[in-house]
Amino acid sequence: MEAPVTAAPALLLVSDHVAGSVHVLTVPDGTETARLTGRHLSEHAGFLALPGGRVACVDDRRGELLVLDPFGEELVQAAIPVAVPAEHLACDPAGRLVAVTTGLGENTAPWSDLLTVADLATGASARMRTRVGEPGVTVLGGGDPLVVLRHREPGALAVHRFADLLDVPPGCPPVTPHTGLPLPGDGHGDAQDPGAARVFAATGEGVHRARREGDALVAEPVVPWDSPARGWYLRFDPRRRALWSTLRGGTADPLRWPEWTNQAWRHDLETHRTTLTDLGPGLVFRLALARDHTAFTRVHPDGDELVLLGPSDAVRRLPLPAMDGAPRRGGTPWDGVERRAVAASPAADWVAVTRGGHGEIHLFDARTGTEAALLKPGTPLHHGGHLALRTRTDGAEGDPVGR
Repeated sequence: MEAPVTAAPALLLVSDHVAGSVHVLTVPDGTETARLTGRHLSEHAGFLALPGGRVACVDDRRGELLVLDPFGEELVQAAIPVAVPAEHLACDPAGRLVAVTTGLGENTAPWSDLLTVADLATGASARMRTRVGEPGVTVLGGGDPLVVLRHREPGALAVHRFADLLDVPPGCPPVTPHTGLPLPGDGHGDAQDPGAARVFAATGEGVHRARREGDALVAEPVVPWDSPARGWYLRFDPRRRALWSTLRGGTADPLRWPEWTNQAWRHDLETHRTTLTDLGPGLVFRLALARDHTAFTRVHPDGDELVLLGPSDAVRRLPLPAMDGAPRRGGTPWDGVERRAVAASPAADWVAVTRGGHGEIHLFDARTGTEAALLKPGTPLHHGGHLALRTRTDGAEGDPVGR
């Protein structure tokens, strides 16, 4: 089979956050080039793409922000103490200034109000108290970088000067936003368009937009979902300058999750055109951006599949083998069940999908829709694990929010 055209060698980072290991595999042959043990990465905060093929992530057990260089001689480039459990992770467009928010972890209600900021160039970091909740975060660049926290219940975009946060004294003092904007209380999903200095937040109303003017944000018209459903996840596509989400509709009862409807939502930031594509019923959440395709995994009792949305909105559906311990009818799709993670690189045609609990990663060629390899990193990948696929110069850092 002809190999996908890739500008540079691709590496797959595989995190088993339950077992506590991180593996780096070559693509497509699956040779392991590096491994970390005793590292339980935050699946919710995910991997944050940095320049040079590097990634940042958070070890929730040790309370460390890790900078990993899968292409370097040493995998761990830096380890900086941060508050946990990590909820969201973002950096400025230059990939230097990082912010980490805290969330629920294994608790039933929000309890931590700690925010950590760090300068990767100097290793300096600071912690402060903001507001209890599950805040999303973006970091706007410029002469005076800004940290924008997206709060819920009540909703708000809270703006802090990064330099002010980095200079707070020890002891995790409370901080007050420099300025802010109101937001509906059901926000969930954050993105940034670095070239336009704009931030986006997904709510039930649609995608709220705000642009930077000086040290403040100015609200812009809301982008509607154009659907009775809504998105709970938002992602910036740096290659095509578009926003992506998955719209979930139907009953709110999680026990009836096989009935949930799912649509791929794409909003072109140049033409302002919105496109909706039906993905099918069941559980669809995160997505991955390959060179010419957008990849979604759909979990359903009648069969799982990888859905590839290609040029001209062409849809290709590829069956995935069932998972033992998969979500079932009459139960929720996220409590004590196996899941799938998906990853791709904007400079390659590979798409990787995990089979949670089986320790398997299916590697597909998005151009042909064929499975190219079955990778086995030697760890169960319970709960689906988490993946990141990088080349050294793929430009994935153009999306400066952890995924």
